[in-house]
Amino acid sequence: MGKSQILLVEDDADLARLLCKYLGLQGFEVTLAMDGEAALSLLPGKRFDIAVLDVMLPKEDGFVLAESIKTQYPGLPFLFLTARQQKEDVLKGLGLGADDYMIKPFDADELILRVQNILRRRTPLPQVIEVLNIGRFLFEPSQLRLSSGSESVLLTKKEAGVLEQLARQPGRIVTRQEVLERLWDTADFFSGRSLDVYIGRLRKLLEQDNQIRLESVRGSGFILHLPG
Repeated sequence: MGKSQILLVEDDADLARLLCKYLGLQGFEVTLAMDGEAALSLLPGKRFDIAVLDVMLPKEDGFVLAESIKTQYPGLPFLFLTARQQKEDVLKGLGLGADDYMIKPFDADELILRVQNILRRRTPLPQVIEVLNIGRFLFEPSQLRLSSGSESVLLTKKEAGVLEQLARQPGRIVTRQEVLERLWDTADFFSGRSLDVYIGRLRKLLEQDNQIRLESVRGSGFILHLPG
């Protein structure tokens, strides 16, 4: 994985140089802009992971710059740096969608931690797709997909919910009450009829494997019999 890319917009040359050096030592790659116009000119040519914006900038202030970023690059997180401590400024910055707001002077280590926290929140966790084996079928509950060989079918959310409940307890009676309360939040007549329809559809899909049997137990519930 490459270095996280930071767009730093700061017109104080000494502070900018210090932050560039410190962020670089912490493993970030920093691109510096000294005003809002320069920052906007850099954005189309490079993918940034976060923008760190001073509020008091020449030409246009950080709030105006943030509005442009939100419009043109809505997925780019940003935090404000400012010497202004008025409550109205803080509220305005957060109202613009800033992920954080730091008052100068600030500790550089704290800035690092806040940047890391923002990036961590914005980085999606890798999705682990669970697969359940049902005879010759592979069932992915989160994807609502039932597959056999090169063929697959997308189930409805209710169908997938019923099948998942049965597949997690093969060979055991799963009562109608259990299924209805979990998936319908009620066990009235109409929900029961809907459940019967879904069971019929699932039975038709699963009958491609003659070693699978979806049994209805009169007055009780259902059992999913699997081979082996």
